[in-house]
Amino acid sequence: MVSISLLTASVPALAQTGEIPSALLSPPAPQHQQGRPSLQLQPGRLCEALQQTIRSVLGPQIGAWSITVLDENGALLADVNGTVPRVPASNQKLISTAFALDRLGTDFRLRTRLLRHPDGSLEIVGEGDPDLSIAEIQRFAMVALGEGGSRSTSTPETPIRLLVREEPKRRWWPSDWQQADRTYAYGAPITRLALTSNALSSAVMNPAARLQRILDSTARQQGGRLSMVMVDHEQRERGAPIAGDDTVVLHSEDSAPMHALLSLANTESHNFTAEVLLREAADDWDVNRAALANTRWLQSQGISTAGLRIRDGSGLSRGNRVTSRTLAELLLRMGQHPMASYYQASMAIAGQRGTLRRLYRGTPLEGRFWGKTGTLRGVRTLSGILETADGPRYVSMISNGGSTPNTVMGKVLRASQRLSRCA
Repeated sequence: MVSISLLTASVPALAQTGEIPSALLSPPAPQHQQGRPSLQLQPGRLCEALQQTIRSVLGPQIGAWSITVLDENGALLADVNGTVPRVPASNQKLISTAFALDRLGTDFRLRTRLLRHPDGSLEIVGEGDPDLSIAEIQRFAMVALGEGGSRSTSTPETPIRLLVREEPKRRWWPSDWQQADRTYAYGAPITRLALTSNALSSAVMNPAARLQRILDSTARQQGGRLSMVMVDHEQRERGAPIAGDDTVVLHSEDSAPMHALLSLANTESHNFTAEVLLREAADDWDVNRAALANTRWLQSQGISTAGLRIRDGSGLSRGNRVTSRTLAELLLRMGQHPMASYYQASMAIAGQRGTLRRLYRGTPLEGRFWGKTGTLRGVRTLSGILETADGPRYVSMISNGGSTPNTVMGKVLRASQRLSRCA
């Protein structure tokens, strides 16, 4: 079973109508052909009318912006400071979700399992399901009790020992996340067994203790006792692999499917989900090693990584650096991917859905731009796919210190739409 709390949050219409839009539930079937784009990034091929319009819109603040516009063939239509690395904020999620979709596929789900090993030991193993609920954890406790026999509160018994694989505390947050951010729900610790994404009205600062309290109270209500033993996942995996030949899965709870996880990350900019997807795609919960794997994946796709620095999967780190050229190339690459429809369906829609639902309503952009927003103090970003009469345009805009960013971005998108056909 899957809790619908975050799934509901990812689609505002769901909370009102009880129905999930078909674009979220059933993206078009993946295509079977996959070719790498041939990027034609010669300055001489710029669309001069679009280039001059964008420079005019930016005016004196041009130094604070990086903007790149590509057409579906990889031709560079406009580029202003496109090779300058800047802080991307949540546009970082476009990189981690593309990596996850390519590596893990459309059928992927995050699993939380209760195992019984050949020596009889019981163990809970998780993968960071963002919608893992208290009810689901209570079911794990009851199954564990059933394996150990019913306990009577009037007869003291040795508690059932339950191993819990988890990440060590030093990995709960990327090292350069600011301390103030860690107290908010959007900066909650990244753990494998994260009830409600380790967040209530604010971050749960000790998710392991909260998990233990719920397991213990559930066991006592059932007349039994559980003794939870935390073990380091990486060290435990070396000695007792999850997929041992004689290991039995006693109970399993699966997350929402990949397209819903992608939508949580991109449409609603859910940091926890993006961080988990990065780690799972890399098959490594050390964020530095996962970041390196993501960088190598970009290089393998023929995408420029000049100036790129990946510090996390969500963009909350101020240490991330990326160029608008890299993001536009990524969007183009994913537009030619077999699972392109899933990637585009994960994004917010101008004037209609997600973090873009209140922007550009009543303009020619409404329903025509699929994108990802990004916001940190002094940082605004917007990258995505613009539908035009002449085909898609892949647009990336990064502002580090620019003023009136929403107005500027709207003007750039409308110019890219209006001047989509270039000699």
